Amino acid sequence: MNSTVTLDDIVQGESFEQFMNSLRDPAFAAPIVSARRFSDALHIDMQTLAKQAGVHRNTLSRTPASESVQRFLREALRVIRAATDIHGCVKQALFWYRNEPLSEFEYKTAEQLVSGGRTDDVLRYIVAAEAHAGSGR
Repeated sequence: MNSTVTLDDIVQGESFEQFMNSLRDPAFAAPIVSARRFSDALHIDMQTLAKQAGVHRNTLSRTPASESVQRFLREALRVIRAATDIHGCVKQALFWYRNEPLSEFEYKTAEQLVSGGRTDDVLRYIVAAEAHAGSGR
């Protein structure tokens, strides 16, 4: 069995738990999400991630454990987890999160909405969409 598993391998797989474990920052004893690994998984640069998180770009590298950075990453991961539960795999959930324009939100993406502080609205949307899909079975 190959012991070298890349972030892309995990994103290709279906386990959100593996994805979460891949985001853990090994440089810290505290259980924090690595901003670098998160940006790699979403294929965005650190400057873009800083803008989404509402922090200065140096904050991501100098104080990645800061509450503002970690709060944003946790909020994004809440939505990605919910999307993974619906879409069935992390890869599809990440595509949806970054690219799907949501008509209910003036065609903004989940990524834009989370960046704008609307995580709970997106989660309510996902729950409603899942309930609607479940009732149509």
